[in-house]
Order: sequence, then C-alpha cells, then structure tokens
Amino acid sequence: MNPILSVARKEFKDGLRNRWIVAISVIFSLLAIGLAFFGSAASGTLGFVSLDSTMTSLASLGVFIIPLIALMLCYDAFVGEKEAGTLLLLLTYPLSKTQLLLGKFIGHGAIMATANIVGFGSAALVVSLFGENAETSVVVLQFARFIAYATLLSWVFISFAFIVSVSVEEKSKAAGLSLVVWFLLVLVFDLAILALLVGAQDMIAPQTLPYLMWLNPTDLFRLINLMATETQAYSGVLNVAANANFSTPLLVGIMFCWILVPLFIANTIFNRKGV
Repeated sequence: MNPILSVARKEFKDGLRNRWIVAISVIFSLLAIGLAFFGSAASGTLGFVSLDSTMTSLASLGVFIIPLIALMLCYDAFVGEKEAGTLLLLLTYPLSKTQLLLGKFIGHGAIMATANIVGFGSAALVVSLFGENAETSVVVLQFARFIAYATLLSWVFISFAFIVSVSVEEKSKAAGLSLVVWFLLVLVFDLAILALLVGAQDMIAPQTLPYLMWLNPTDLFRLINLMATETQAYSGVLNVAANANFSTPLLVGIMFCWILVPLFIANTIFNRKGV
C-alpha cells in the first residue's frame, strides 16, 4: 500500500478508537440543531424560523468552534509522537518526512470531514423532518455547501496545527501556541481590521478594503457562506466586502491556498529539523 495512505489509514483508525469522530460529530450536530430550533429564543419565539437565518447563525458560531477543534485534534501530531519516542521509529520505515506529513494530513482531514458530514448531515435530516416550510432539497443543498466549506476551514487549521507541532519540542508549548493561533485569527484579526478602518480610513483606498478579507480564512469562510444565502445580511467587519464582486469559486480557491501554503511551510520546517 502507498506509504501516505498507510499513515492516513492509521491516523483515521486512531480517531475512531479515541472517539474523536463521535465526539466532534455530536458537538456539530447539537450546535446545528440548537441553532435551527432555538436560535430565535432571543426574539421570544421558539422553533424553526428560516433556513437562511439558521445557516448564517451556524457560520457565525461555527467559525469559533471548527478551527478550535481542528487545532486541538492536531496540535500534537508530531511533537506528541516525538515525546512518545514513536516518531523516530516511524522514520525507520521506508517513509519520507513529506510522506509522513501528507499521510497525517489526509488522516486528520478525513476525521474532520467525516465529523462534518455526520454531525451537520444529521442536523440537516432533523431540519428536513421537523422544520416547518423546510423543503428537503433546499435543506440538503444548503447543508451540503456548509459541510464542504466547514471541511475546508478545518483543513486550513490542521495545516496551521502542523506548523506549530513541527516547530516546538513540547506538547504543552504546542497547545499554547495553537490557542494563540486561534485567538489571533478568530478574535483579534477582525478587531484589528475595524481599528485600522477607523484610525486610517483616509489612508486606505475604498476599493482595496474588500481584499482584506482574503487575509483571514475565518472571514473567507463566513463570506462564502453568507454569499450562499438569499438574505446576505453583512455585519461587522464583513461590511467591507458587502459590495465586492467576488465569486464563490474565487474565494474557495483562496481557501485552498490557505490550506496548501501552511502545509508547505510545515513540510519545509519538518524536513529541515532533526528528529
């Protein structure tokens, strides 16, 4: 069997044995179902309101949960193996460091993809069966899009986790740095952009503002999902892209770049470091 696929199969089996897939799937399912039927509680009503509002809310909350889970799943992918003494053993096999990294990425990526499909797919089934005025075909299409974009976002943060994991010598440092990555990209970035817009609005050309969204994969994720709904209720930092003429394939392509570039950086660091 191809060495990359062998490693990927081993990582996926570990995910099954450690109940990662089950736990993540349950979290995603409860999140989606809760938002679909109880997301309107603040307005004094309960029950399914609309699919567009559900998907918008799901994208807004998912951008916090999905990256964090991906980082926590993979932060010890290499440093954990090194501390346990198994990394050196793995590299005694006819297996290059690049093949090991790609195998781990495919395995962890498959774990996140499976969890997304099972978790959000079960929520789509519940909404189709119990949501009032929810057409099954529309629900399936909307959730299928969301699952695809959520999977891409999780792969982005797996790549970031790999950079952290190959760069440090201790799992505790890897865990801390992973939380720093999550904090900077999910929370700090948007605040920094808003502060920049307020403090330097005369120094930035208006036509360049939408491209700031390209600098953060979490904003790309929210923007892609928002473009897939009919309401397109832009809020917060996403307002800078409200009038942008971005196509979904273009934004998806940029998301793939956010996967490949960090993965290339992680591979370069891994190959240059000793075991």
